[in-house]
Amino acid sequence: MKRHLPDETATRELARELLAALPADTTGWIILLEGALGTGKSTFARALIKAMGHVGAVPSPTYTLVEPYELTGHRVYHIDLYRVADEEELRYLGWTELEDGLRLVEWPDRAPGLLAAADLRVRLRYAGAGRDGAIEGLSPRGQALVSEWPANHKT
Repeated sequence: MKRHLPDETATRELARELLAALPADTTGWIILLEGALGTGKSTFARALIKAMGHVGAVPSPTYTLVEPYELTGHRVYHIDLYRVADEEELRYLGWTELEDGLRLVEWPDRAPGLLAAADLRVRLRYAGAGRDGAIEGLSPRGQALVSEWPANHKT
């Protein structure tokens, strides 16, 4: 699924559309957020978390590495691996203890092994003044979600 995102509002809307397509129980899902600095990964994550019911600020986990959210019916972990130098560091982050929620992972290229475990990859790239966004299913359930994406949202 690909889409041109002319502005930040379109990026937030794409996140809300993805939430609408996700199952009610997102426990164990891993969504990778890829893109260069400033392409909208945090904007996308914030919009998704707020659409799930979070009220208040959604700080970037750049320094904390993991920001947890307890929402009605959902547990979400916003993870930023920018400062992770080695995939082994995930163990020290308590990665396996985060399986009880949805994991939104920025900078997943810092831990290449995540690709095999992830369900979806959201890629954001510069495209003139806007961005191009693409959502790709990686696991069988992720592939099913993308293939069943509402027809009016496919481009």
